[in-house]
Amino acid sequence: MELVLPDGPGAACCLGAAGSRMIDPANLPLKALGDAEGARLPTSLPPVIDAHVHLFPDRVFAALWRWFEKNAWPIRYQLHTPQIVEFLLSRGVQKIVALHYSHQPGMARVLNRYVAEVQAAEPRVLGLATVLPGEPGAVAVLEEAFALGLHGVKLHCHVQRFAADAPELQEIYATCARHGKPLVMHAGREPAMPAYGADPYAICGAERVERVLKAHPALKLCVPHLGVDEFDAYERLLERHENLWLDTTMVVAGYFPIEVPERLLRARPERILYGSDFPSLPYAWDREVKKLEGLKLGDDVLARLLGQNALSLFNPVA
Repeated sequence: MELVLPDGPGAACCLGAAGSRMIDPANLPLKALGDAEGARLPTSLPPVIDAHVHLFPDRVFAALWRWFEKNAWPIRYQLHTPQIVEFLLSRGVQKIVALHYSHQPGMARVLNRYVAEVQAAEPRVLGLATVLPGEPGAVAVLEEAFALGLHGVKLHCHVQRFAADAPELQEIYATCARHGKPLVMHAGREPAMPAYGADPYAICGAERVERVLKAHPALKLCVPHLGVDEFDAYERLLERHENLWLDTTMVVAGYFPIEVPERLLRARPERILYGSDFPSLPYAWDREVKKLEGLKLGDDVLARLLGQNALSLFNPVA
């Protein structure tokens, strides 16, 4: 069964033939949806942990909003960190996995300390660290971040311009595995925005991720966005590798006019996480939760997907 996700910004932004790209650069930036949002999550849902929320200092957020407005889509929720945390927790999200990434050498330490302070002030925030692959002292950056109590690492192949199987990543993978810390890495090819300055199709791909999984079997790796657009390949990887997780972020929300195979969500339900990408959204904050609930995956699968899997991955002692 194929889950068709309509009512996105329009089929014109999708080059639908197999092997072609999801977004036509001529149609960028994409449009916001203006859809209705709920006041809070329904009490009928199992506990919800948002495994993909971005927290940055104010100046970094301002730069991100400008970039998105020009190159990707308008950000509906231009909120700063305290407002983001309050917004989600007050609407029924029980815990937040806070992600960030650096794009310049020396930036990661500042960001890691920032998120560690947020986590210390609000225990319902599970902060992850970041590092720029190849920067001097990358291992020391991560060691310091783990000593601060951060729960894992976030990397982004597109933004940080690296291939998942590049040599400079090996020490990062080994450090995460040694500490038992999961790594969230945007290693899927889409959305392939030209403004990244590197072609995601040249540096990303499921075959590169499989090399990482084979070389580092003790590494817990989570690929966001269900590995868009290589859904079939990531379904096979889930079956082959017990150290791979995926999150649903933005792909099940119906914003992009793509088809997500429902079987991917059911293939290994203990290793799929719900994530929103809040606040970097062009649509309602609860849109993806509603879509997931509407799939009628079953109570057990929905409970795992919406919260249990994220808790076991990022905070297994809780």
